[in-house]
Amino acid sequence: MQFELLNQLGLEVTRSAQTRLENFIKVFGIYNAHTNLVSKKDEEHLFVKHIYDSLAINLFLQKYGIEKFTMLDIGTGGGFPAIPVAIFYDKCDILAIDSIAKKIGFVELAKKELLLEHLVPACRRAEELKFSDKGSFDIAVSRAVAPLRVLLEYAVPYLKTGGFFIAYKSLGADKEIEDAKNALNILKAEFVEKIEYKLPGMEEHNRQLIIIKKNGKTPSMYPRKSGCPKKTPL
Repeated sequence: MQFELLNQLGLEVTRSAQTRLENFIKVFGIYNAHTNLVSKKDEEHLFVKHIYDSLAINLFLQKYGIEKFTMLDIGTGGGFPAIPVAIFYDKCDILAIDSIAKKIGFVELAKKELLLEHLVPACRRAEELKFSDKGSFDIAVSRAVAPLRVLLEYAVPYLKTGGFFIAYKSLGADKEIEDAKNALNILKAEFVEKIEYKLPGMEEHNRQLIIIKKNGKTPSMYPRKSGCPKKTPL
């Protein structure tokens, strides 16, 4: 049973969690048939490439002894990692954002079908979140394909001091970490460590979580207006 693979991440798959995962996979397949959330090739490996990968955050949560938290998922796409995390962590509150309406439409559907009341989907860019959201999250995450220094400007301003940003990356992100030194300095954050893991049954799919900690208050001008972080990264 593929769900048993999650034991490798330190997760216990309860009957409730398994039922929700099964329903999520079913709903995802129906929606993806008419609305392109992921490619057909990716859908064939949905569990390992997206669900298992999303839940690798448990390696961080266990290591740092974190059980209850607020989380911001930036660029959630088809609900990754927000939905799998919400299935296993009912003591957390998650805001999942994406700028593409059809993707957020699916996350809203999944929330309703899976009864995930602690998950809040929103169609907006990180630069457009409310000012009151700044400094309010324990954890921010992103599996979005963007350079680390860009993701940092999206994420760090919304973290509490002492909070963590976790970027999901393939191995070989050392240059991104080096390039992000200026952004880390400006945003009052630091690189802590990399947590490496493998996607089971998939050769050359080694992955890592880049752990960033916020150490002080980020200047209020960040994130800059929409498009600026990507066009002129820190």
